[in-house]
Amino acid sequence: MRQQLLIADQVLPGPASDRIHDGAVLFQDGIILAVGPRAAVEGIASPTAERQAFPGGTILPGLINCHVHLVFDAGPDPVQAAADTTQIEMAARAERLLRSGVTTIRDLGDRDGLAIQFRDQHVLGPRVVASGPPITVPDGHCWFLGGAADGETELRARVRHNAELGADVIKVMASGGQITPNSPSMWDSQFTERELAVIVDEAAKAGLPVAAHAHGSDAIAAAAEAGVATIEHCTWLRAGGGGYDLRDDVAEKIAERGIFACVAWPSDWRGFMSRFGAARADLITARFEWMANHGIRMIPGTDAGATNSSFDDYAGALQLYEHLGFDRGHVIEMATTTSAEALGLGGTTGQLTPGLSADLLVTRGDPLSRLANLGQLQLVLFRGRPTTALAK
Repeated sequence: MRQQLLIADQVLPGPASDRIHDGAVLFQDGIILAVGPRAAVEGIASPTAERQAFPGGTILPGLINCHVHLVFDAGPDPVQAAADTTQIEMAARAERLLRSGVTTIRDLGDRDGLAIQFRDQHVLGPRVVASGPPITVPDGHCWFLGGAADGETELRARVRHNAELGADVIKVMASGGQITPNSPSMWDSQFTERELAVIVDEAAKAGLPVAAHAHGSDAIAAAAEAGVATIEHCTWLRAGGGGYDLRDDVAEKIAERGIFACVAWPSDWRGFMSRFGAARADLITARFEWMANHGIRMIPGTDAGATNSSFDDYAGALQLYEHLGFDRGHVIEMATTTSAEALGLGGTTGQLTPGLSADLLVTRGDPLSRLANLGQLQLVLFRGRPTTALAK
């Protein structure tokens, strides 16, 4: 394959402080060869390189959505959706993610390892990091996905089973959730700290990290003490459902141990907030700043596939952080470089640097001045292969 040379008004390599005016990216066979000022990169490009110029555009790494569910359809009945989903439907959902600029996803819960099978059979993108069925208690949150286990022996066996399926990460439902009828409430802990430590220990034997779904503060504290790699949702609900319980000591431990928090709000976060009302929405979103002030590193995700959480408009989801006052360059870094590190993919993607995969986007305009420009896509490449961007 010939070398490919992309030229734009600016290149954002990934880290928030990096910005190259009048920049270019050179790649071949899906691997980045050079990134830098246009004149310098053009100087090392082959005379036969295929050139594409994007006046007024920005080149940046492909985005990473750290929390999706390809077996769900964003409809009102996830139980039925998971039972009926086909590989064709999963491929269509993955394509929608890719066309909206997401070149890597982390699927955190499927039935019978369907997302793992999809990862192994689907090569057109996006890249898939998959957990297989999440570990839960009998009749617990998402029990219908097949990951129920009770007691240390069953927990260890369940981790080994998911590892044998080919899981990249072990998912555990440390607390209850919202989508499973007659199961523990969101704030209820489903596992003890000791049980979570058993899961982390068995996963470590297989070389796998653990992602813990945890809404309640007790579950968050137990997950942090057990040594999980990421905490999903991280809602900090008080036991019994009486508001929020932001614990400074636990937040400090999460930051000190390098545990990432993936809050996983949908693209329609404005509607999500309006349903709560302004006062409660302020309380909910205040935890974002509080976690950031404690040094907790956050990674974005949308819970795509869950009810009312679509597979489109990841740029819209990221605007939540802009709304909350996060620096736009930092938001882009969160969705690229930081997320790649959190998923163990820092040596593969997440930055525009020689040797990494040519996963990249070209936007109209400057997303550092207007984050919504992330949704104005001119080109999406996964491993150097183009896909058709979703029209906005």
